[in-house]
Parts: sequence; structure tokens; C-alpha cells
Amino acid sequence: MVNFAATSSNTSMKAIKLIICLLITPFAFSQEELIETMYNQTADEIITKYIDRTGGIEAWSEVNATKMKATFTQGDLSVPIYIYNTRSGKQAVIFEYNKKKVTQMAFDGATMWTTNFLTMEPEISSDDMRKNMLLKRNDFPSPLLHYRENGYKAEYISTVAKNGIVAFKIKLTQEPKFVNGEEVPNESFYYFDAQNYYPIAIETTQLGQPVSITMTNYQEVEGLYFPFTISQGGQPIEVKEILINPEIDYNIFSFPEK
Repeated sequence: MVNFAATSSNTSMKAIKLIICLLITPFAFSQEELIETMYNQTADEIITKYIDRTGGIEAWSEVNATKMKATFTQGDLSVPIYIYNTRSGKQAVIFEYNKKKVTQMAFDGATMWTTNFLTMEPEISSDDMRKNMLLKRNDFPSPLLHYRENGYKAEYISTVAKNGIVAFKIKLTQEPKFVNGEEVPNESFYYFDAQNYYPIAIETTQLGQPVSITMTNYQEVEGLYFPFTISQGGQPIEVKEILINPEIDYNIFSFPEK
């Protein structure tokens, strides 16, 4: 990754940054727009433009649940997957394998559970995973949407080259997460395409391990824009359909009774 902000000479580096961006995106901005875009924006302004460009705060605030139909590919295997998210914090990821639906993960707002793929039996997740999932209750549909109200901190870091795209790098700090029963910093780095302000990558940690997520192929769904190609850890997910405020059988979130 090229960090254009790290330099011992501000004057010379500003000139280099401008030249490189002009070469990379010669038709996206005028020179005046590039100067204003790169040097005069705060994290709050970038996030506000992201929200506006993807549908607007009012439209996003009317979303109470989403259902994503996608395909997960690993090697030659392609598996249908369904991802549910709700404003109340309930979540589920369900695979369709051998004509059977298998819950990879579900959270009913209090209990988080998974399926053991060796025994195919449901199991309660670790206390750390449950606590970390509880922290996400204010983050639907994105932790950026109401980050100030939730007490999060957003900080502009630099303008960088990310995946061949000029991007704004922003650090988002949320309440601490839990790893091995201990609180640890909860920091994520978001990369926004400098041309359209869509997020193209997120770097974060899960249970102490680094995680990299990329998002491309944004498409419009009922006036809102979502990435339809997502990759985490090199594993691609191709979204086929996104339903906004769908009818949901809330039993899918609950731990199965024996």
C-alpha cells in the first residue's frame, strides 16, 4: 500500500500526490477538484458524502432488515448462501448444502450459536463472540451511519492507492471488543473511492486475527446502493439479490430446541 501522507517534505509530497492522482484518474476530476478533494475534507465530510451518494440518511434509516441471497465459492464448489440482518441486532448466515439448509451462524439478540460441521449439531458460541455480537446492535446497516451518536470516533488518515484506486483512508474507533475475556481496542480502517465515495475495502480484526474485506460492483436496490461482489480473506461472495424490509421467519435466529 502506498501511503502518500508519510513524507519528510510536505511541499514536495503534495506535488507528488497531485501528479500521481492526475495520472491514475485523469478524467475523474479537474485539477481544482482534486486539490479540494484531497486536502480539504474531514472524515465526517467523507462519511456524509458516502451516505448521500448511496441513498441518503433518511432512506437508510427506513431500512429495518435485509435479506441477501448470494453464492459463496471455494475452489470448484459453489454454495448458495442467505444472509439476514435486522435493526434489532438479530443476524443469521445460512448455507444450502446437499439440498439442506445449514445455519453457519445465528444471533437472536441474546444467544449466538453455530453449527458444528463435523457433527452437524448446533452449538452455543463462545462468550467473547456473544459479547462482540452484542456490540453490533447499534451498527445496522452500517457503523458509519450514526457513528457520532454511538460515541464512535472517525479520523481521516491519508489519501492512498488501494487496489489500484485512489482512496480516502479513515480510521473508525468503536467501543472495545473482547478477546480471550479481555477488552481490546476496536479499530477498523475504511477505504473510500475518491471518485464516488463508495467503500471499497475494510481492514479490521476478528478475535484478534486480521481480516480484510473488499467490496466492488455496487448496484442500486430501491434507491440504495450495495456492493454485489464481496471478498473476505480471499473468499468471494457474489450477491444475486438483496431484499429490503423482507418478511422474515424470526425462528431462524433462535437456538434449536431438542
